[in-house]
Amino acid sequence: MSGKEIDMAPVPPYELVAAPKKVESHPEAFVSDINGDRGEKAGYNGENQKVDGPAANQVNGNMHRTLKQRHMAMIALGGAIGTGLFVGSGSALSTGGPVGLWLGYIFMSSIVYSMMVALGEMASLFPVAGAFTHYAARFVDPALGFATGINYWYSYAITIPVEIVAAAIVISYWDDTTNAAVYITVCLVLIWAVNFLGARVYGETEFWFSAIKVVTIVGLIILGVILMCGGGPTHDKIGFRYWRNPGPFNSISINGGDGVIGGRWGQFLAFWNVFIQAAFSFLGTEIIATTLGEAENPRKTVPKAIKRVFFRLVFFYIAGIFIISVLVPYTEPNLLNGTGTAASSPFVIAIQNAQIKALPSIVNAVILVAAWSAGNSDLYAASRTFYALALENQMPKIFRKCTKRGLPIYCVIITGLFGLLAYLNTGGDTAITAFNWLYNISAVTGVITWWGILLSYLRFYYGLKRQGLTRDDFPYRAPLQPYLSWYGFIFLTLVMLFNGFPVFLKGNWNTSNFFVAYVSLLLFFVCWAGWKVVKKTKMIPLDEIDFHTGRRELDELEAIDNETFKVESKYQKIMSILF
Repeated sequence: MSGKEIDMAPVPPYELVAAPKKVESHPEAFVSDINGDRGEKAGYNGENQKVDGPAANQVNGNMHRTLKQRHMAMIALGGAIGTGLFVGSGSALSTGGPVGLWLGYIFMSSIVYSMMVALGEMASLFPVAGAFTHYAARFVDPALGFATGINYWYSYAITIPVEIVAAAIVISYWDDTTNAAVYITVCLVLIWAVNFLGARVYGETEFWFSAIKVVTIVGLIILGVILMCGGGPTHDKIGFRYWRNPGPFNSISINGGDGVIGGRWGQFLAFWNVFIQAAFSFLGTEIIATTLGEAENPRKTVPKAIKRVFFRLVFFYIAGIFIISVLVPYTEPNLLNGTGTAASSPFVIAIQNAQIKALPSIVNAVILVAAWSAGNSDLYAASRTFYALALENQMPKIFRKCTKRGLPIYCVIITGLFGLLAYLNTGGDTAITAFNWLYNISAVTGVITWWGILLSYLRFYYGLKRQGLTRDDFPYRAPLQPYLSWYGFIFLTLVMLFNGFPVFLKGNWNTSNFFVAYVSLLLFFVCWAGWKVVKKTKMIPLDEIDFHTGRRELDELEAIDNETFKVESKYQKIMSILF
């Protein structure tokens, strides 16, 4: 690749507004310019006439950059550390056995790493609202951007009621007599309240709730090491007992659990099933990309957050999963009792086996925090994705409107209404079945988003190479490219294609399970093909990928941000080191 610098092309005027104490700048405001819209931007109306004063923020909508580095770091952590680690990991242990479980999560961690660093390079260069939907539209095809945005929005919107129901189920650990609708209402109102108060309140809430989850995980890891060494009340030195008996690997079940496929092939299939389950556990790591339009100094904070958060996340998962694998045998029946509370958490099962009192209730409280926090993040991520679709002219322009405090009000309202679906779980078997179908058809959507991010990056990378442009001056460069992205892209393709593979095993066919496993891919294809047909879009040739528009404004904003958000106090320096 040559060392040619990117030659900035002329762009429409973009007004920078400097304030004596703090600069409110909005890089997402020129997303429309980047995509070749009519030139609408911050401070201009639909007729390209300048609008002065507060009304400028109301034309196409401007979110305010109020999320600090610590908020972004904890949002990314909180988006992935949740009920999947505390409770769902038990199902994966039962499926693959201790070594199969641990290896599956290690392998998936490397896939997630490949996606995160690719996202980091694009996000630090173009930190705009709706990051991955914009990158797909800009570097691949506008139809891919639309399909990615719709699927990602639906995935998180439909998960809001799921997390609310999960929180109500967790509360039943202490109170199983009160009507669940009461707790559903409380959780729903709280989630709405936090999100309607804006990004700053959301970021602060997630910071502290994520901190609770992190402290809990660290404490459980330390406790697990103590129990391994016989430091519990029973003084039972567990060591690697369960890795030897019942064994390191389980074999995959067939015929509804009545039989298994034996030998190495059965163990490999069980491991592959764990690998797929691990993919869903890591969903949420990409949520940091939805904060780009509201992040302070994104050129600096985004790469730092992505690099640090990922390795911390891997530590929590790899260390936490290791502790689970050694403390609980995969034959433990409570792993699959389906309560959704602390009773089915492998951590709590280990604590109860060690005869430690009080801790199960504490862990259940943290699971409650995790479920509520996840619902909070789901509404935030989905509403910002919907807002990004409006910026890309793929949703009505009314959804660009923001309040004076930078809240995309209509996007939050329409997404928040999905929370009402939680009441279906109190409406009898038919309503519950309908609700489960709505949720299940979005199960693979998060993996599709990762796949789209890597596809966008590969086009981004090869477009630069074709045009003779260098990556040397980028704010952040993803390592081991393009090989790392190809590695992640290939394996995520396999995950999408084979996520429902158990239904193809002899005697295992189930039409409902097949539909649930693959309908998300069908919906994604329908959105992609539908937009292509209606809008007559085409795959953007590598020679025509636009790497210029918006770069100059972002470079200027970076210079302003470096001065505005300069680390000066000791507190700021400590926060910069920690987060």
